[in-house]
Amino acid sequence: MKTHYEILIIGGGTGGIMTAGQLLKEDPKADIAIIEPAHTHYYQPAWTLVGAGTYDFKKTAKSMASVMPKGVEWIKDYANGLNPAMNSVSTRSSGTITYDYLVVAPGLIMDPSMIEGLSEAFEQGVACSNYMDPEHTWEVIRNFKGGNAVFTQPTTPIKCGGAPQKIAYLAADYFKKKKMSDKVNVIFATPGSVIFGVKPIRETLMRVIERYDIHFRPFYAPFRIDIKEKIIHFNHTASEENRCIVNEDNAINEIMGGEADISIPFDMLHIAPPQRAPDFIRDSILSNEAGWMEVDIHSMQHKKYKNVFGLGDVAALPTAKTGAAVRKQVPVVVENLIKLRKGEVADNADYHGYSSCPLVTGYGKMVLAEFNYNGEFTPDPKLKRMLIFNSAKEHWRLWYLKKYLLPKLYWTKMMKGKRV
Repeated sequence: MKTHYEILIIGGGTGGIMTAGQLLKEDPKADIAIIEPAHTHYYQPAWTLVGAGTYDFKKTAKSMASVMPKGVEWIKDYANGLNPAMNSVSTRSSGTITYDYLVVAPGLIMDPSMIEGLSEAFEQGVACSNYMDPEHTWEVIRNFKGGNAVFTQPTTPIKCGGAPQKIAYLAADYFKKKKMSDKVNVIFATPGSVIFGVKPIRETLMRVIERYDIHFRPFYAPFRIDIKEKIIHFNHTASEENRCIVNEDNAINEIMGGEADISIPFDMLHIAPPQRAPDFIRDSILSNEAGWMEVDIHSMQHKKYKNVFGLGDVAALPTAKTGAAVRKQVPVVVENLIKLRKGEVADNADYHGYSSCPLVTGYGKMVLAEFNYNGEFTPDPKLKRMLIFNSAKEHWRLWYLKKYLLPKLYWTKMMKGKRV
């Protein structure tokens, strides 16, 4: 194995594979290596559907070897240190590797230890999560007999910010179809102030919440799980707002003020674990104070080291961490790398925060939230070809897009270096 490459990419996820693939389309002889320890590549957007029993988990996985672009050197190792001043990356087993240009796209890591009791709750099966084991989520939902079904998320940034509420809608729909609605309290608790930041989408989702009689609790930040008693504790982040107490008969009542600690007993708990950047990013000079990689939010170029780019979940960007965001970030990074290789300035600043969240609202129903840094609703005009004229409304064709078309687009286009 060589120890120097013109272009070194950290991460064999969506961002890393797409970047390498598109670079090779421009220059098939480009000298590129990808550092990636995993042997399996997952299409994670389908895990919500797996958790609802409507998608086969096996279809979300392909071998890393099958998606690795031909012509790329695959370094099957972990990156564990960055020294951009020396243009080098240290690895766990392969020594130090140097580069002319570096693309950092390792994704993020799940850290359940940031919520007291959560690691043990996962280990003992007390809590489930589509982020960790979507097949277990489906097992929990289909075996649920009634009581409090609590769905929540942490205060940290998370990948696919809509995922914690999507599974709540699907579970509520499943309970309704099984005529269990009178036996279930579905509670969606979030540290956020609203169900979704984009107004047209928010208006639709509030109607969905009303349809399923979901108890929506904003300003709820989970911080501890009592495994033995099956109680989740929240900090209430806006004391002037209502908070809820769940009585012994599981009826939910509102009270004002009081202590910030809210305790809710649960019979089912689905939670997105806290998430953070990998340690080698957090400990490097490339990160910001919060530990995420600091880049120009329009060009994806590091603010200090101009031959370094970051994209995807690890990047400190004020937009949602989704594959759709990566799809728009990669062409900007690729064009800027091409410019630098020609001795030109990396002046492509065309990424304006686009992200997309396919919000499944029930079996056969979905809305599609597309937005930018300003939180503006920016629907793709191509949707009209599918006879979808307002993607802020629920539509069965959007469900078809989510379940069938997007996975095909991912495997046959995005993973093949084709621009979409």
